[in-house]
Amino acid sequence: MTAPAPRISIRGLGKIFEGRQRVVALEDISLDVQDNEFVTLVGASGCGKSTLLRIIGGLEYHTSGELVAAGKAVAGPGADRAMVFQHYSLYPWLSVMDNIKFSRRLAVNRQDLTSADVERAAGRADALLHLMGLPAMANAFPSQLSGGMQQRVAIARALMPRPEILLMDEPFGALDAQTREVMHDLILHVAKLEKATIVFVTHDVEEALYLGSRVVLMAPRPGRIDTIYDVPLPAERHQEMKHSREFLDMKREILHRIRETSGIRTDTDLLAQMSRSAAD
Repeated sequence: MTAPAPRISIRGLGKIFEGRQRVVALEDISLDVQDNEFVTLVGASGCGKSTLLRIIGGLEYHTSGELVAAGKAVAGPGADRAMVFQHYSLYPWLSVMDNIKFSRRLAVNRQDLTSADVERAAGRADALLHLMGLPAMANAFPSQLSGGMQQRVAIARALMPRPEILLMDEPFGALDAQTREVMHDLILHVAKLEKATIVFVTHDVEEALYLGSRVVLMAPRPGRIDTIYDVPLPAERHQEMKHSREFLDMKREILHRIRETSGIRTDTDLLAQMSRSAAD
């Protein structure tokens, strides 16, 4: 039996920024992401993980290699892909419900849009509102919502057109620790129900391990894939797993590798060097 084609296929991808200074941001990136898979990207600042995500989303262009998403070469943004950023980017003059339905409003003047289409869109928006636990806030405005609630609206808006691929760039980075935990369980629930392929960028190794079926560790200068870790946790996750020996050992291993690839020296390294210098 022939294996199904990956939802995202990257082969030898590179990105060079040309300007006053030529910067090789990404070099020789190769990665497959399967249908319905949840992959997380981690690495030190400057390793290119957000640049890679933007290239998959069609917001940046790669300068070498091949990138195929949902069976098509990526040449720009597309309805098959949706992005969620750290900053919520909601429209402050629109209600929660109207923010969620915004992508459908763009098509309201199309000649081929039927009343059934509009009805289905309204039903979809209402379903997403309930999925995000925000039915009581349908008529509220973004300024009346907490940060966690605003990000729920942003996720619902991204899901509105049923994208095959959801790209998330540190979406919970601005939230407090307790709200982040709630959002972790929510996005796992959403991933299960929506059956979307998710690529999630984070600087938080614990977050990457808890959410991902695989963790892709990127190294800087130039940005490249260093190690891919299979996460040995069951599909059904719960917060207590974060305290297991297996989870903590893998977290420690990834953090150590990030320090190695980025040239960050630990206090232990510095103390050892000082001791050697003193002995000399």
